[in-house]
Amino acid sequence: MSDAQRPDGIPGSELTGPWPVGTYAAQLRQRLRSMARVQVFGEVFGLKLGRARVWFELRDADGALPCSMWRGDFDALGLPPDGVADGTRVVAAGGCDYYPGSQTSSPSFSFAVSDLRVAGEGDLLAQLERLRRTLAAEGLLEPQKRLARASLPRVIGVVTGEGGKVRDDVLAALRRRGWAGRLVWAFAPVQDRRAAPMVRRALQDLAARPEVEVIVVARGGGSLADLFAFCDETLCRTVALLRVPVIASVGHHSDHTLLDDVAAVSCSTPTHAAEAAVPVDCLQARERLHALGARLERQGTRAVLERARTLSRLSRAPAHHVDRHRIRLHQHTRELRASARRAMGEQQRRTQTRLLAIVRDTHAAKATAMHGESRVHADAVKLEGRRKSAVNRRRDDLERLARVLDAHDPQRTLERGYALVEDSSGEPVSSVAAARHAGALVLRLHDGRIPVRPDPPQSRLPL
Repeated sequence: MSDAQRPDGIPGSELTGPWPVGTYAAQLRQRLRSMARVQVFGEVFGLKLGRARVWFELRDADGALPCSMWRGDFDALGLPPDGVADGTRVVAAGGCDYYPGSQTSSPSFSFAVSDLRVAGEGDLLAQLERLRRTLAAEGLLEPQKRLARASLPRVIGVVTGEGGKVRDDVLAALRRRGWAGRLVWAFAPVQDRRAAPMVRRALQDLAARPEVEVIVVARGGGSLADLFAFCDETLCRTVALLRVPVIASVGHHSDHTLLDDVAAVSCSTPTHAAEAAVPVDCLQARERLHALGARLERQGTRAVLERARTLSRLSRAPAHHVDRHRIRLHQHTRELRASARRAMGEQQRRTQTRLLAIVRDTHAAKATAMHGESRVHADAVKLEGRRKSAVNRRRDDLERLARVLDAHDPQRTLERGYALVEDSSGEPVSSVAAARHAGALVLRLHDGRIPVRPDPPQSRLPL
């Protein structure tokens, strides 16, 4: 800008200028970038991941600093997806940077971060994440999960600290389950540099016992540094290759160690771990078995009684059958005897009749020879009697037929008050249409005939 275009300054001011804003902004950016590059630490707040850059603020109790970082440099750190989040304590290396802006954009100041690492437990988390990815790549997170676990183990191994509440929690949970098996305890330190080797040795000793069917590793809660012994690489590799399934219960609900990833089952509390080691509630199972046994006993008793009744009924059936047949045979015998007696009596009567006939014929022959005329007269008398009997029978038949004819005579119906409609030729009329067609009709009563004429049909008047 030329001096002719430069406006006058503020009267009485000892400051240089006035200078164009762009010139001052460029000098400010140059001065900020020339400041020494340093490392600062604080807690991340307002993390935003863009395509080209990452923005966040570093805060502590005394102030805040806006920061930005190239997205490529951020991804090159190899942090887990949740390695940096709001509230994470980090150390950032970089220097001041300033964007002077323009006529259409606002200026901005930021701390340009060139490198970053998670501070405190963040270092441990990053280390654990790298080790977790290594174990997963080698396939060591799956072998324990493929092992078969007994529904009701007889012997359970427990690795825990000798003192503390974990032991009581495991015993109380198994007692509530009603489990009556055997526990093999392997006490080991669970928090210091000696803990990982001692826990590993205890696990190997328990797995070497053939009667142990499942192993529980239990510890109370604590910080990540306190639980770091259960993230030991050698310990995790040892657990992954054991023949016995391992149930891990390290820390509280929010705690998670590498042993939880490698073990067959991960539980949030020692109580949960004991219940996972004995999936079957023995008390409820015993109650169900007792109820089932009682029901089976009742059903068995009922079946035995029904079978006894059936056998008793079947045992009585032959005697009843024999009795029925005996009665029937006795009846048949009585009938046969009566029939034989009747037949013999009839035969005897026929024989006597024949004998009498022979005697009569003999006497008749003698009488005929002696009295020929008397015999002729007797024959004539017999013939006359037979003729009269035939005439009487014929008369009776005719009288019976006459009575039948009288019963079907139409005159009898007329005598009871009925009338017969006939046409002029004497044929019966049986319908209204035939009566109208005939014209002249005759009503025949029991005592004579009356000529009649049917009325013509009347047409219906419209309403």
